[in-house]
Amino acid sequence: MADFPWLTFIILFPIAAALLIPFIPDKDGKTVRWYALVISLIDFIAITTAVCYGYDFSNPNLQLVESYAWVPSLDLNWSVGADGLSMPLIMLTGFVTTLATMAAWPVTFKPKLFYFLMLAMYGGQIAVFAVQDMLLFFLVWELELVPVYLILAIWGGKKRLYAATKFILYTAGGSLFILVAALAMAFYGDTVTFDMRAIAAKDYPINLEMLLYGGFLIAYAVKLPIFPLHTWLPDAHGEATAPAHMLLAGILLKMGGYALLRMNVGMLPDAHAQFAPILVILGVVNIIYAALTSFAQRNLKRKIAYSSISHMGFVLIGMASFTDLGISGAMLQMISHGLIGASLFFMVGATYDRTHTLMLDEMGGVGQKMKKIFAMWTTCSMASLALPGMSGFVAEVMIFIGFATTDVYNPTFKVLVVFLAAVGVILTPIYLLSMLREILYGPENKKLVEHEVLVDAEPREVFIIGCLLIPIIGIGLYPKAVTQIYDATTHQLTARIRDSVPTLAREAPASPIAFLEAKRSPAIGR
Repeated sequence: MADFPWLTFIILFPIAAALLIPFIPDKDGKTVRWYALVISLIDFIAITTAVCYGYDFSNPNLQLVESYAWVPSLDLNWSVGADGLSMPLIMLTGFVTTLATMAAWPVTFKPKLFYFLMLAMYGGQIAVFAVQDMLLFFLVWELELVPVYLILAIWGGKKRLYAATKFILYTAGGSLFILVAALAMAFYGDTVTFDMRAIAAKDYPINLEMLLYGGFLIAYAVKLPIFPLHTWLPDAHGEATAPAHMLLAGILLKMGGYALLRMNVGMLPDAHAQFAPILVILGVVNIIYAALTSFAQRNLKRKIAYSSISHMGFVLIGMASFTDLGISGAMLQMISHGLIGASLFFMVGATYDRTHTLMLDEMGGVGQKMKKIFAMWTTCSMASLALPGMSGFVAEVMIFIGFATTDVYNPTFKVLVVFLAAVGVILTPIYLLSMLREILYGPENKKLVEHEVLVDAEPREVFIIGCLLIPIIGIGLYPKAVTQIYDATTHQLTARIRDSVPTLAREAPASPIAFLEAKRSPAIGR
């Protein structure tokens, strides 16, 4: 089974299956939704099989590698592989997309087109995490945007065209920086290559490396998203449907974090040592600004959207910590938020289907009528506010300890960052618990009760939330079940970037970053 082209199959199978959807005889969408769900399950089973039989947790290098010449004249190869940075996110993509397909059950408008886009996006998302050719990475990054744009533009809310256009302008504009930086890296030196491993092995001058890092940072700051390039996300979430919400929060944001780790941190370690304090500052701004903005939102979708932006700030702090624990926490935070964000946005969709309103002022007391919805909302919110025993708690604690124990920054900077990030942690339960109070508790909205039938959660909805809560709680109780998948790779990555700190202290004494110590202390957390 080790010789089977697992990653190629996992990427191309849902795309090929999507091409058959127009030929399926179906009028009301019932057949095609079962077809899409079965295809999604088969692909997720293939991912699980590849992990169990073809992936070695102790190996930090690329595995399941496949490389085929595609356009030899352009040196464009179909090159895929998976390591500790990509495999957990490939698994997350399969899991969340399968549940999102099930969440799309109520879709009746143009169901064939909808499920075609869902399956095409399935393969495209996995391709982003698996491809190892820079030009191919750019192509799949761009192609993956098209299904998201169409799902927003066709099945979104009243302002769907505005939200979809803003999404494509921001993300496509950021992608230009990927193309320019990728071409510069490919053509630098004596050899021209788009292979990521060969590109990473090149020795770039520090000035060029800084420019490349800045270009990638702008592109991935849009996707993560990082302030001030975040404004497309609340608008997109404000108009999206439940399955689109789950894919946006559960997978698309993780593409930005993955690309930062893969390219900025892994390929440009010297520049990362220069930019790391900036990432930390941006992370703190994300946490505080988005938490305060979420607190002020009266629209339920926008409130959860800003909550996602806030949680992504911890990822930036972790990847800039220069410790194994911090970078491991950043990976775990991406996985954890993928699950928690998908669950919260699914609950938003389930609540809207019943109340037909997103305004908190128009809700109230619905928990008395819908006991299962009440229980699911409460549990998912507890996970989001990082309650002990949930995955978010473990991830944030790892990031805090990893950053607090790093020997790369001076103590004053560390204390300030930890304090401000802790303020964000305190703000999170305030706005989440106040949200729960307005939705579920308090006096009933008489107009809502009179005009809407408040039916409790159906078995499909309970099953979807149950599937998401099992790994959320499981990771919270036994995080090693996930961290062992990527520990070997993150250890190798930490060693690589720490080697750049003393090098820069000697070669760039006029560095604009004053927080890096000139002398490297013994490594902590390695």
